[in-house]
Amino acid sequence: MIKRLHPFVFALSLLIIYNSCSTSKQKEKKPPNIILIYLDDLGYGDVSSYGSGTLKTPNIDKISNSGVRFTKGYSASATCTPSRYALLTGTYPWRNKRAKILTGANLILDTLELTLPKMLKNKGYQTGIIGKWHLGLGNSKINYNQKISPGPNEVGFDYSFILPDTQDRVPTVYIENGNVVNLDPQDPLEVDFEKNFEGQPTGKENPELLSMKWHHGHNGSIVNGVPRIGFMKGGEKAKWSDIDMADEFLNRAKKYTSENNNKPFFLFYSLQQPHVPRTPHPRFKGSSGMGPRGDAILEADWCIGALYSHLEENKLLENTLLIISSDNGPVLNDGYYDDAVEKLGPHTPSGPFRGGKYSLFEAGTRVPFITHWKGTIKPQISDEMVSQIDILNSIASLIGSEEKSKDGEDLSEVLFNNTGSGRNELILEAQQKTALRHKNWAYIPPYNGPKVTKYTQIEVGYSDIHQLYNLETDPSQKNNLVESNPEKAEELIERYQRIVSDEN
Repeated sequence: MIKRLHPFVFALSLLIIYNSCSTSKQKEKKPPNIILIYLDDLGYGDVSSYGSGTLKTPNIDKISNSGVRFTKGYSASATCTPSRYALLTGTYPWRNKRAKILTGANLILDTLELTLPKMLKNKGYQTGIIGKWHLGLGNSKINYNQKISPGPNEVGFDYSFILPDTQDRVPTVYIENGNVVNLDPQDPLEVDFEKNFEGQPTGKENPELLSMKWHHGHNGSIVNGVPRIGFMKGGEKAKWSDIDMADEFLNRAKKYTSENNNKPFFLFYSLQQPHVPRTPHPRFKGSSGMGPRGDAILEADWCIGALYSHLEENKLLENTLLIISSDNGPVLNDGYYDDAVEKLGPHTPSGPFRGGKYSLFEAGTRVPFITHWKGTIKPQISDEMVSQIDILNSIASLIGSEEKSKDGEDLSEVLFNNTGSGRNELILEAQQKTALRHKNWAYIPPYNGPKVTKYTQIEVGYSDIHQLYNLETDPSQKNNLVESNPEKAEELIERYQRIVSDEN
């Protein structure tokens, strides 16, 4: 005999089932935390899961092998500032004439401009940046002895703890939410990039004080035995410790994720490695057998592994999207004598590609590009073309934002769902010169200038004739097909000119 439920009990049961399903759906729809891990000068061949170099990066490999490893992932530029501008705005850097390598410059982002953190903040995210900035500060001469504005906090970041430019430039201090950390008001900080301050030692005039010898350009103020670009005076208590920088950024990244997990958070974890000066902590010294550059990469790999473990231990991993990439391709000798060339051995930082940092050839902008979301993204190796310019629009689509950038594409299916198609074409930039990637083709317009950089000895891709390469059959770009395939050359020249002439 079937016992009939009282109408009130029946209605209550339905309500409980409905609320349970509704709660379940709400949990499913909870926006993911997002951590963008951005390395500095890391090449395609520097990550061992890409199968090109001999250096081993087990922690990045772990994330790569359980996420999507893109073989055709590109930064927007072959140098740092333009790539960072494009990453945060989804806009080609050549549209902004100030988007070039900065030294003590003012903020190149318009505070009214759409940015990735601003878009996320508008959708209820807590937003933070920890690490390298290099997009300028202030809107006039920077006074480091008072709150500096505008900066990261004025373009969408709720929290910022930054290295202002790069590790090889002054001032060698951290800035937190616009204020120099540990600055003593009785010992004001002065900075100049034109002339030295009286009585202050420099790398050029006081080589006996150096623990690292400069090769070119880096012969200004000496901090921790390392000569820098530019001159500074004062601010002694605020100066960073180079060998502790990676630990400083890692510990703050851990703290940020722990303190902001009450609602979705976005963290731009912007590592300084392996940019010069390469100053890994002593516990990593000699670990790679390749000198400080290799050791710095292993240090960065360890940091990424430690953050991953922290997320796992704090039960944050299942709802955290990780994106790992690099601002541009690799460089060996970039200002200091540090055995990067001499101890390289059979390792190939550029992978199978030609060029490197500063170059319009493939290795300038084809970089490691990995997405990982435990339980959501399935392990995959993808040959779809994706760009860091697309991250803003793709995340906007993922979290339901209507805000979109001009140049980015919505590749959310490709980046986060193991489906869909990537880009067909992309304009790349190096030292304010541009080139086109279209499907498996690379086109480089004629440019005047030295074919190889003076000090770093990298082929930059300049030629007095048009260059056309089939990257599928010739990834090292050795065979210029412009004469043997004039139809394809004409097609790509037209495509290139159409895109770059659109300045709006």
